[in-house]
Amino acid sequence: MNVKRVTPQHVAIIMDGNGRWAKQRGKERYEGHLAGVEPVRAAVRAAVRNNVKWLTLYAFSTENWGRPIAEVEAIMELFCRTVVGEGDDLARQGVRVKIMGERTNFSPAVLEMIEQIESVTRKGERLTLVLAFNYSARREILLATQHIAQRVAEGKIAIDEITEQLMAEALMTAGMPDPDMIIRTSGEYRLSNFMLWQASYAEFYFPEVLWPDFNEEEFDKAIEVFAQRDRRYGLVTDES
Repeated sequence: MNVKRVTPQHVAIIMDGNGRWAKQRGKERYEGHLAGVEPVRAAVRAAVRNNVKWLTLYAFSTENWGRPIAEVEAIMELFCRTVVGEGDDLARQGVRVKIMGERTNFSPAVLEMIEQIESVTRKGERLTLVLAFNYSARREILLATQHIAQRVAEGKIAIDEITEQLMAEALMTAGMPDPDMIIRTSGEYRLSNFMLWQASYAEFYFPEVLWPDFNEEEFDKAIEVFAQRDRRYGLVTDES
């Protein structure tokens, strides 16, 4: 009897290990970020092939602004160049790109590229690729709380009308399903301020591979691991 494999609707990835990958090879840190571009392409291809509908990549956190200026500038330059070069190909694959995060601190050039990639890929229906850029989960929750508090102060809602659903709708992920699986490469076991609200019932997977070495085969392994998990959402099943 053929058993249908359970596929996650939404996979989120913390792309970790670029710097260590570069250091191990005697390279500069920015070279690790350059090497991390191809795994993004591989993850997109594998997500489409596995019929994953949402793929979120943690590309740049608000805390990353504290890194050396040269590294931040290299990441920004790489982001712009990649955005320009990948837009048409993503559109051909049916991939829609969504940028999630605060659009402050970005130069006009970066903002223009963000608007361009979202516009060029807006008709994609096979996969939504979410790039968490200048994103912080704590900041996201804080902004959502302030927004709801403002509505209460203006008399638009009562305190007892504040629900989990209302909170979810105030987050940057409004309209997105929560991640079914969160992958963090490089063997680190941390969320690092990523999707703290949305990760409540996500399955976690921590492969040892550094991000530049993450390929379609590694993505497929993660999908196989997910298929073996027993997701109970706090409930009890006959098998448990």
